[in-house]
Amino acid sequence: MIQSFNQYATVMLERFVLRPLSHITMNWELKWDDNAQAYLPEEDSFAAIRNQTIHDLSETRPPRRYHENEDSLADFVIEHLHWPIRKKRGFWVGAGYNSILEQGGFHDLDQFDLLQAAAGRVHAALDRQKTHFDHMEHSHQRMLAAVLSIILYHRGNEVGYQLG
Repeated sequence: MIQSFNQYATVMLERFVLRPLSHITMNWELKWDDNAQAYLPEEDSFAAIRNQTIHDLSETRPPRRYHENEDSLADFVIEHLHWPIRKKRGFWVGAGYNSILEQGGFHDLDQFDLLQAAAGRVHAALDRQKTHFDHMEHSHQRMLAAVLSIILYHRGNEVGYQLG
């Protein structure tokens, strides 16, 4: 289900997810292989990491309340980085949400909380009959894309994951 959600949204999803990482590698536009049902591995691209992330998401059981996984990342930022952020009426204030998740992700072993958040967001879309990224509301697209981009960013900096 998650693989098909990602597969048909290549242009829009990849532009939102990978373009913010273009400072890491200029080869951010991926090519989908219909036969392999995966992105074609290319030198200096996120294709291999993106394929692994799609696989990991398809194996991830989505949490009922994925915002709790995102809150866990924010809690790390408060406790260890001492950022002056707080939750107000269900929203984190005091810093950009993407920055909070990115910084919190540095302690997120194997991107557990980030993967849970992404899986939860995909399944929430599917529950609302949004079968492709392109069909999601813009604000939900931005948040899912940010979480996926942060996962790729952290994986791109880890031993065991290589661009290419």
